[in-house]
Amino acid sequence: MGNTQPTTQLEEDRHWWFASRTRALLNLMDALPRCDGDLHLLDIGCGAGNMIHHLSRYGYVRGVEIDARPAAVARRRGYSVDLGDAGRGLAYPDAAFDIVTALDVIEHNQDDLGLLREAHRVLKPGGYLVITTPAFMWLWSHNDVLNAHVRRYDIPTLRAKLRQVGFEIWRISYNNFLVFPMAAALILLRRAGGRAPQLRSHHLSAEAYQVEMEPAPPLLNTALTAVGWLEAQLLRRFNLPVGTGIIAIARKKAHHAYAKQIK
Repeated sequence: MGNTQPTTQLEEDRHWWFASRTRALLNLMDALPRCDGDLHLLDIGCGAGNMIHHLSRYGYVRGVEIDARPAAVARRRGYSVDLGDAGRGLAYPDAAFDIVTALDVIEHNQDDLGLLREAHRVLKPGGYLVITTPAFMWLWSHNDVLNAHVRRYDIPTLRAKLRQVGFEIWRISYNNFLVFPMAAALILLRRAGGRAPQLRSHHLSAEAYQVEMEPAPPLLNTALTAVGWLEAQLLRRFNLPVGTGIIAIARKKAHHAYAKQIK
């Protein structure tokens, strides 16, 4: 397994949403035991490889992606990426990885439990699954339709699914807490006004895959990036009570002999 770390900033990192998610995730993952730079990681639904770039600080990262277009972008960036569908089974042996990430992935899958079981299978005992996913079905909007989401989650539902598969919860919190009032108000006002915006996105091009999200105006993007930085600091110490998304870190129960090795 391996990856080549780019020397330049990726386009996604300039967008406040990606930058905020990345900062929050890395802050939490830095607190995990054994994040010593020599781990084996799998990024399920890796897209164009933005998080492989960041996860490489923890060790060797392999990505798996269902869509050939972003997988091709990731490979051009120098990453090791396989085509595959975690919901239908991955071509990796049992207990192959120390950390598995599924970042804004499970909401796309009809069989989310199947994906979670597969993540559990390929994790080593004592390994960690890191998940981000959209929160609250009542926040369902045209963006969910645009991005082919099946559902949004709340913490009790996601916690129950992780435990059903056999994980222990290490950390679970809502995120995008500070932008939640604005986001919720916009969605509810649009819904009340009967506005149904045209569904269009660069992401849906049949010929090409562009990795950037719809851009925010520069001043707004700068302000929201600063808000994301502040929230990431809060998440170091506190679970947040509400937000437009969820961050969860769950642990595969360690066999006794393996637990002794990782202490």
